[in-house]
Amino acid sequence: MTKRFISWNVNGLRAIEKKGFSAWFKKESPDILALQETKSAPEQLSAALREPPGYFAYFSVAGKKGYSGTAVYTKEKPLSVSESIGDKNLDGEGRTLVLEFETFYFLNIYYPNGGQGPHRIDYKLRFYAQFLKLAKELMKKKTVVICGDVNTAHKEIDLARPKENEKNTGFLPEERAWLDKFFTNGLTDTFRLFNADGGNYTWWDYKTKARERNVGWRIDYFFVDTASEKKVKKSYIMPDVQGSDHCPIALEINL
Repeated sequence: MTKRFISWNVNGLRAIEKKGFSAWFKKESPDILALQETKSAPEQLSAALREPPGYFAYFSVAGKKGYSGTAVYTKEKPLSVSESIGDKNLDGEGRTLVLEFETFYFLNIYYPNGGQGPHRIDYKLRFYAQFLKLAKELMKKKTVVICGDVNTAHKEIDLARPKENEKNTGFLPEERAWLDKFFTNGLTDTFRLFNADGGNYTWWDYKTKARERNVGWRIDYFFVDTASEKKVKKSYIMPDVQGSDHCPIALEINL
């Protein structure tokens, strides 16, 4: 059975609700919608966001108000839901939702940004390491589908201005090396199964109006375990969808 999943860093769930989010969600009607950077707790949300018709809703909230956060809306009720990446020292920012279904695991992860200095880059790389450990454990059991804002562009083709960003977080050699490790340890970047071209981005800087010029970065991904990549039917970016500094990405897979 083909399932359609969408992932989107909404840069504030309450803010995007004012920009037609609910109508867009209803129209798209994915089997699972995964959101990052929700910046809100369930009690702060409208009923339409807290309990959308036809979906089970799950939220992971950061200890710091108005910061980070993830959400998953799913038509099928999961067998279990976890908010842990597997290390309690990395679990306080609402970055992880792991849903188990009968035939697969679904991971929605808002990976840390490396800004604000070396301590945050260290935190980001520790998070990457723990994520990969968790993914490898789950891959032993069943198909694994992973989505989210990874906050790193993997190759030069994945951002408009690679030379200008070689010393900036999001394109540092040590960050990109971790994505290499993802792909040599059993994960597949599903978008690149179908598209080898440049100019495909998922994030654009608001301040410089970069989206109008398509000066962007591809930092949002759908991964699957390599053993399941033949199940993937489509993986694509939805650049025309407005409302955030990121656009949604989608995956269609037989599960």
